[in-house]
Amino acid sequence: MSLKAVLFDFNGVIINDESIHEQLIKQILIEENLTLKKGELNQVCLGRSDRNCLRELLASRGRVVSENYLTVLLNRKATMYALEVEKREKLPLYAGLDDLIFQVRSRDLKLALVSGAIRKEIELVLEHSKLVEQFKIIVAGDDIAKSKPEPDGYVLAVERLNQEYPELNLQPSECLAIEDTPDGIQAAKRAGMQVVGVANTYPFHMMQRLANWAVDYLSDLELERVQEVYSIPQVTTNNCI
Repeated sequence: MSLKAVLFDFNGVIINDESIHEQLIKQILIEENLTLKKGELNQVCLGRSDRNCLRELLASRGRVVSENYLTVLLNRKATMYALEVEKREKLPLYAGLDDLIFQVRSRDLKLALVSGAIRKEIELVLEHSKLVEQFKIIVAGDDIAKSKPEPDGYVLAVERLNQEYPELNLQPSECLAIEDTPDGIQAAKRAGMQVVGVANTYPFHMMQRLANWAVDYLSDLELERVQEVYSIPQVTTNNCI
């Protein structure tokens, strides 16, 4: 077995925009004559798709809405998100991201992005941060019916990588996922992948307990060491890097 692809989560791994999302979801709920409780966003939404987040928040208040109406709300949020991004001279990307992408590219590994965020928001950030060419394969919340912790997004990413690179013959066990939440880690593991948990959102000790590897920052990830481990059959590791 060898490492062939690295799959990134988006919110909490590439961009530190949780405060923006909280502000926008709070605004969406206000427009629905509802309020967001303290700590509720972390409990209900972290690691899950925007659609799943809004559906659960509304359902907890006795609002059962159609998928079409959820799409209207998500498009409204995407418009507000774009305005927030446009206002910022510099996006809050996580330190070490460029260096990690360079590590991946220099080892001829494939890149993909797997997120519960909607595609409009992902592509907007990638365009503004000049990362569009790096992530040709994107699985967004729009593409899957089930949110993390279900493995559907990661399974679809492997399918799309194989479509883009037929000679790759990629298997989930040859992928490394980079996640920041328990739901994201569980999704990647259920898809058959090993996972690096980066302590951007949850504490290091939790990432160390749940993921195969744990790092405080993206810059701490030594991809060369990870590749060496992939050459060892049937690895089950929980390490710091």
